[in-house]
Amino acid sequence: MTPDRWDAAAFKVRVDEVLHPFVAREADLFAAIDPALAPVAAQVDAVVADGKRLRAAFCYWGWRAAGQPDSDALVRAAASLELIHAAAVVHDDLIDDSALRHGRPTAHIALRGAVRRRPRSVAAARSLAMLVGDLLMGMAGQLFTTSGLPVAYLGRARPLWAVLGRELIAGECLEILRTGAEPDTAASLKVIRYKTAKYTVEQPLLIGGALAGAGGRLCEGYSAYGLPLGEAFQLRDDLLGLFGDPGRTGKANADDVCGHRPTTLLAETWRVAGDDDRDRLRALLGRRDLDEDGLNAVRAVMRRLKTPNLVESMITARVEEALDALHELDVAPRASDALTALARSATVRLS
Repeated sequence: MTPDRWDAAAFKVRVDEVLHPFVAREADLFAAIDPALAPVAAQVDAVVADGKRLRAAFCYWGWRAAGQPDSDALVRAAASLELIHAAAVVHDDLIDDSALRHGRPTAHIALRGAVRRRPRSVAAARSLAMLVGDLLMGMAGQLFTTSGLPVAYLGRARPLWAVLGRELIAGECLEILRTGAEPDTAASLKVIRYKTAKYTVEQPLLIGGALAGAGGRLCEGYSAYGLPLGEAFQLRDDLLGLFGDPGRTGKANADDVCGHRPTTLLAETWRVAGDDDRDRLRALLGRRDLDEDGLNAVRAVMRRLKTPNLVESMITARVEEALDALHELDVAPRASDALTALARSATVRLS
């Protein structure tokens, strides 16, 4: 990637060249404490292996759009946000009891092998996975503070880390509290705003901007672009979660239905459903033993009510809102072009 032309694949390579050695080194230091820790260290490595590196990209362009030049130190700081994401993924999979991520067993499933002969092995594996997430969160802070950026720059952004963490955890808590409740679109949108939208797009942009010394008006523009785009990202994820190809998404289709999670897709279905369809959904939602026929029955209700089309319209409206806000910003064309491309790649995807 040249400094003035956006190449998502090349940027991902740059981020991975930071993340993989850093995580491998930290995992080795962790495992050196005792040989029994090797399976836990292996999961730390595994969780960071994949990803599109969107959060790092938004942080990078939050920096560049504020007028700063390309910087390897900034890429290191931006890469730390991918460790926050990795920690959130481990905790989210644990909370949701998801078995697959990127086509591989999630951390709490993979770690069962390390405690197979121990009492309460399933609970022990879940506890180990929780600590993997905690370790990754700590590593994120370490990578950020040792990125090589001036201390004054880091100081401008440090308060946003507290905001990011508070909002991310609030979103997870809201999802837990809303799980199994009667579906409600406004409540579901609040969950995705705090659980995903803010830490995926808005906060990385604001952190990049703070590192760069961006002014208040530019940061307001970042939020106006980032919040609707982050919501569109999660709405797409909800659609892929139920209607996507598991071979592409790497996740099981049944998770949201079996968990009776407060997705906007379900909430919109409930909103337009009549009594008969609501009775049918009540009989299927939250069933851990739901088979493919039951899952197809849920899909059939949604298709008949055209709920996927409703959610597609919500995605389109939010992407347009984000791009309108972006075009109001006084930023260099290369930054505007990159953020436009990121908006498309974040919301028009198969996995």
